[in-house]
Amino acid sequence: MSKSFEIDVNERNWKNLEDLVTPWGINKPEKYCFKNTNLIDVVDGQVRKNAYVYTEGGVISNIVYSDASDVETAGYRVIDGTGKYLMPGLFDNHVHVTSVPGETDLVRTLDTAKSTALMRVRYNLENALKRGFTTLRDCGGAESYIKKAVEEGSVKGPRLITCGHAISQTGGHGDMRRNDMPGEALDDCECHINNLGIVADGVPECYKVTREEFRRGADFIKIMAGGGVASPTDKITNLQFCKDEISAIVAVADTYHSYVTAHAYTPEAINNCINLGVKGIEHGNLLDDDTAKRMSELGCYLTPTLVTYKILASDQFGSFLNKDNAEKNLSVLRHGLEALSIAKRHNVKICYGSDLLGSLNGYQTQEFFIRNKVLSTQEILLSATVTPCEMNGMADKLGQIKPGFIADILLMNGNPLDDIYVLDEPETNLIVVMKDGCIYP
Repeated sequence: MSKSFEIDVNERNWKNLEDLVTPWGINKPEKYCFKNTNLIDVVDGQVRKNAYVYTEGGVISNIVYSDASDVETAGYRVIDGTGKYLMPGLFDNHVHVTSVPGETDLVRTLDTAKSTALMRVRYNLENALKRGFTTLRDCGGAESYIKKAVEEGSVKGPRLITCGHAISQTGGHGDMRRNDMPGEALDDCECHINNLGIVADGVPECYKVTREEFRRGADFIKIMAGGGVASPTDKITNLQFCKDEISAIVAVADTYHSYVTAHAYTPEAINNCINLGVKGIEHGNLLDDDTAKRMSELGCYLTPTLVTYKILASDQFGSFLNKDNAEKNLSVLRHGLEALSIAKRHNVKICYGSDLLGSLNGYQTQEFFIRNKVLSTQEILLSATVTPCEMNGMADKLGQIKPGFIADILLMNGNPLDDIYVLDEPETNLIVVMKDGCIYP
């Protein structure tokens, strides 16, 4: 007679369900008080002394100014900010987080397999956070699942604002297909390539591709409206997309209560966009006075990315570009600071951007150093805090240290209003990085 065996399916199931479902652990904000510190008001360009800044639930709950020694801190984890400087987390308005390190030239960087890029993307995200950037706007490559991974905590990094893929015409700046082969020859391997862009031609296709990017979680739309340094088949002076195509993309973005930003260098390309409702211009190195005035009148935003051209032209990365791309890079590098000066003169809204690809990402903060040749320290701080928040509809909750705002806070050894270079040297000047009320190592 066979023996009957019984199994209790619940026996010894002692492990916590939350730990099994989210083994990476979800950061939960604690209650903090930054004690007796110097608070940088980026809007007024002033330092407010003897500040006690309280955070709880991921937001700034209170600010008290007192030189007394008995300010109430019970119930809070206290961070002594005596002699230090407290400022909002930084916002880089033009990055490509899926363009990952690992190669020393542009072709191999762009040819990185998508699977490989996704394994390495954490290095771009974690390192940006260590430099003090708590928000990044990705202008091509990062899809919504990367943003979700950051939100859920399985990947540590800044919050992401994403466009999915940058939209390009055939042969445009976002079309990275080899020009010695027909486009259809590469279609079968498209899903394996780490594409920053996607191709659309004609009004119906522009409608469809724009809607598809929103369907897949895009926050805004990026278009390639002129030639670029990195692309293989166009000139800087090329106009890209016809007016009816740009109008179609802007119309779709309007229906989603979002906006379109455009890669453009020349006044012709910039005007082609802003007169059709495009809200932002990326790079803009060849900007002239009339175009800057028009941008200012329309309330458009400019995101210069001067550091990328400097590093591409440096000896350290002298072999990153081929001869043709290197010549295009030099042609826009020479005009970058002049364009920034023109934008300042006409009160164009300026955002901070880096646009570094692959292994160049380590120089993300050098944009602070370059801009200091034209802009004041306060103007630079505004470009990396308040202005990009305004562009992205977050000005009422991010970019300043104010009660009710998201607790994105940096504690610094030095005062960037006195010396902006402290932001280009985070290894020695950045003490604490807080994002959403959580402190990151």
